[in-house]
Amino acid sequence: MTAAWIAIAAVVILLLFILPAALKVVTQYERGVVLRLGRFIGIRQPGLRFIIPFIDQMMKVDTRVVTMDVPAQEVITRDNVTVKVDAVVYLRVINPDDAVLKVENYLRATSLISQTTLRSVLGQSELDELLAHRDKINATLQKIVDEQTDPWGVKVSAVEIKDVTLPESMQRAMAAQAEAERERRAKIVHADGEFQAAEKLAQAGKIIAAEPATLQLRYLGTLRDIATERSNVVIFPLPVDILTAFMGKGSSGKSEKTS
Repeated sequence: MTAAWIAIAAVVILLLFILPAALKVVTQYERGVVLRLGRFIGIRQPGLRFIIPFIDQMMKVDTRVVTMDVPAQEVITRDNVTVKVDAVVYLRVINPDDAVLKVENYLRATSLISQTTLRSVLGQSELDELLAHRDKINATLQKIVDEQTDPWGVKVSAVEIKDVTLPESMQRAMAAQAEAERERRAKIVHADGEFQAAEKLAQAGKIIAAEPATLQLRYLGTLRDIATERSNVVIFPLPVDILTAFMGKGSSGKSEKTS
């Protein structure tokens, strides 16, 4: 009996060492790449999976979207402006076997490819294009990086430029340019207003020239406005043309009485 108990205990102890190495749990967002004696034999789907201990080796690969920051890169644009640009890369593994077998560390490799591509693409772009057409540059970066990571089973879904840091001298020059542009627009608007006002005054002058009575009514309206204000004595020139009508009526009345 003692020997049997010793054998049972040995088996139990052996199972305690073997079972953790034989049973593997693959979560829903992972895939297990299995190597048997160094040779790829297949991919294990999510769930509880069994492998041969000490013979099989399983490496788990995360298939979720990974957000990777690209460190700030100092770039000289095509118009010889030095800027610092950082970016973010969105990627995920679509072929776990390629991500394990064809590249040592796909995250580090993708990061280095993104850095070199960022410097290369921005070096061929001008500063105005970098600031105004960032979407176009992002699409170019995504296409180039995705083509280079495709053999590794990595899909790059997007590359976004986060921040563009300009030298202080360039920032002051751009601020002065923006201020000059605002002043130019303000002067154009003011000149356009003056032009429209001059057109209206010219039209009003033509109407007054055609109808002298209009000018007389204008004078009378001005006198009324002055009379309503509390002010000192105001000397307002009264045109003789206004009295002409009354003088005409007075002379015609006298002639009628005489007749």
